[in-house]
Amino acid sequence: MDPHNSAQDVPRCDLCETAIVHSYCDFCHVSLCKPCVVDHITDGYDKHKIVPFKERRSTLIYPKCETHPHKNCKFQCNNCNNIFVCSSCMASEKHGRHKFVEVTEVFKTKKDGIKKDTKELENHISPTYEEIARDLENQLANLDGGYEKLTKTMSEQGEQWHREIDIIINKMKTEISEIKVKHRDILQKHLHEIKKIQSLIKETLHALRKIEKSNEVSSTIQYSCKTRRFSKLPPKVQVSLPTFIPKQIDREKLYSLFGQITPLSTATEKKFLLLNQYNTSVKELLGEPELISTIQTGYRELRIVISINEGKIWTIGKINNIKCYNIRGSNVQTIKTDSEKIPNDIAIDSDGHLLFTSGATRTVNKVKNGKTEELIRFLEWKPVGLCITSNGNLLVTMNTEDETQSKVVRYSGSTEKQTIQFDSNGKPLYSRYDKIKYITENRNHDICVADCGANAVVVVNQDGKLRWKYISHPSITKHEPFAPYCITTDGQSHVLTTDFKNHRIHVLDQNGQFLRFIDNCDLMNPFGLCVDNNNNLLVCELYQGNVKKIKYLK
Repeated sequence: MDPHNSAQDVPRCDLCETAIVHSYCDFCHVSLCKPCVVDHITDGYDKHKIVPFKERRSTLIYPKCETHPHKNCKFQCNNCNNIFVCSSCMASEKHGRHKFVEVTEVFKTKKDGIKKDTKELENHISPTYEEIARDLENQLANLDGGYEKLTKTMSEQGEQWHREIDIIINKMKTEISEIKVKHRDILQKHLHEIKKIQSLIKETLHALRKIEKSNEVSSTIQYSCKTRRFSKLPPKVQVSLPTFIPKQIDREKLYSLFGQITPLSTATEKKFLLLNQYNTSVKELLGEPELISTIQTGYRELRIVISINEGKIWTIGKINNIKCYNIRGSNVQTIKTDSEKIPNDIAIDSDGHLLFTSGATRTVNKVKNGKTEELIRFLEWKPVGLCITSNGNLLVTMNTEDETQSKVVRYSGSTEKQTIQFDSNGKPLYSRYDKIKYITENRNHDICVADCGANAVVVVNQDGKLRWKYISHPSITKHEPFAPYCITTDGQSHVLTTDFKNHRIHVLDQNGQFLRFIDNCDLMNPFGLCVDNNNNLLVCELYQGNVKKIKYLK
């Protein structure tokens, strides 16, 4: 509507319907002009509440008392489930010594709550859902194109197979042609020899017939028998044709050789549902992971393993020993910590020194020249997991003693540099339960935490902003809750986490998309894990005390 060329609508009186409104009856909820105010209250009803129009609906409308119908209930009884009561009810024996609260106070509190909820819905929740809807609509719009691209890739693979099969067939046909030439040469050679003998026989027959007709005595008497020469027949040559033995087609094996379709999975990133994206890593996953070797450590509860140079590994269990093993499984070094300092996690710093956390003493410790020295001590926090970043910083996960808070802290030496605890909405990133939370840094500098208390993997970027959460992948064969006890990454920025109760490893890409399970190799209760310099996976079996080395990349 053009305000310069048309009249604007104004409120009109509800009684005369013509005059401009001036007042409002907050009891009867009608708009009134000045003349109609008098007419409206002529009934003498003393409950009319006339207020300026701009202050309409400012008067509270109290509920009527069920016991005393002519009275309004302006209080609530705390002892009677907050029922509404009037002044007469308050004075009755039924509510003797009860505590009351004014309805106006409750009303104001509720109004404030409603305003807060309205603001939250309008400014945060509703826009978030709109963004989720737009994201899903975009995914649906791109769905056909994505699957068309997928089927096109399959068709191209099929065409490549057809070309390779044609090449193989043509190569075999060439081999057959070469064999045929050899076959012909053999037969031609023997035929030539037979033809020569036939020519000699013909010449001999001609000479015999001449002698037979001749009357010369000398030539006839000198004749010697010629049949013996030709009676010894040459060996019969029989050359067999080559044969083609087709191999049986194993459809299942052929299917696996043709390619692999990764299963559909979901993950969350900043509360947005993401559909499956396919792995584009340079180094492909092995079709079937292979168990290379097993090291028996003797631990009753083997928890953590880390790989160091020269094929050595450090391990810890539920005792105060830290043991080093070589590639043959021999214990080459043991570090004994104080009896109360049972290590929770271990790491190797940029100088090659061994670090370990102790929740019991609330410390991070360094082993240098065979001696243990305290690096960091906490007052109210218990350290759990730790890792060394690519730039030499230290990341530590920790919980409070009363299980109310969890966080990740970055240190340079013993100096605190960064705290990661809440998301952009002020909500905790990690579960508050006093459960193990192991940590690692990915090659893209993401900080990855296996949050067993939340049954999730939580990944933030180096600034501490939430990137994604992984809450497991649906399985038709396993039904135990996802229990990510430990976490590691590899040279392809894959994220690997143990699933303790389901006896398997989850392999994800750097965006939290599920790639595969490692659930063979007779894994039992996998706990700690790491990847060595040769891209082999080392996995701790908690109760068996074994470290299994598994090849999972091509």
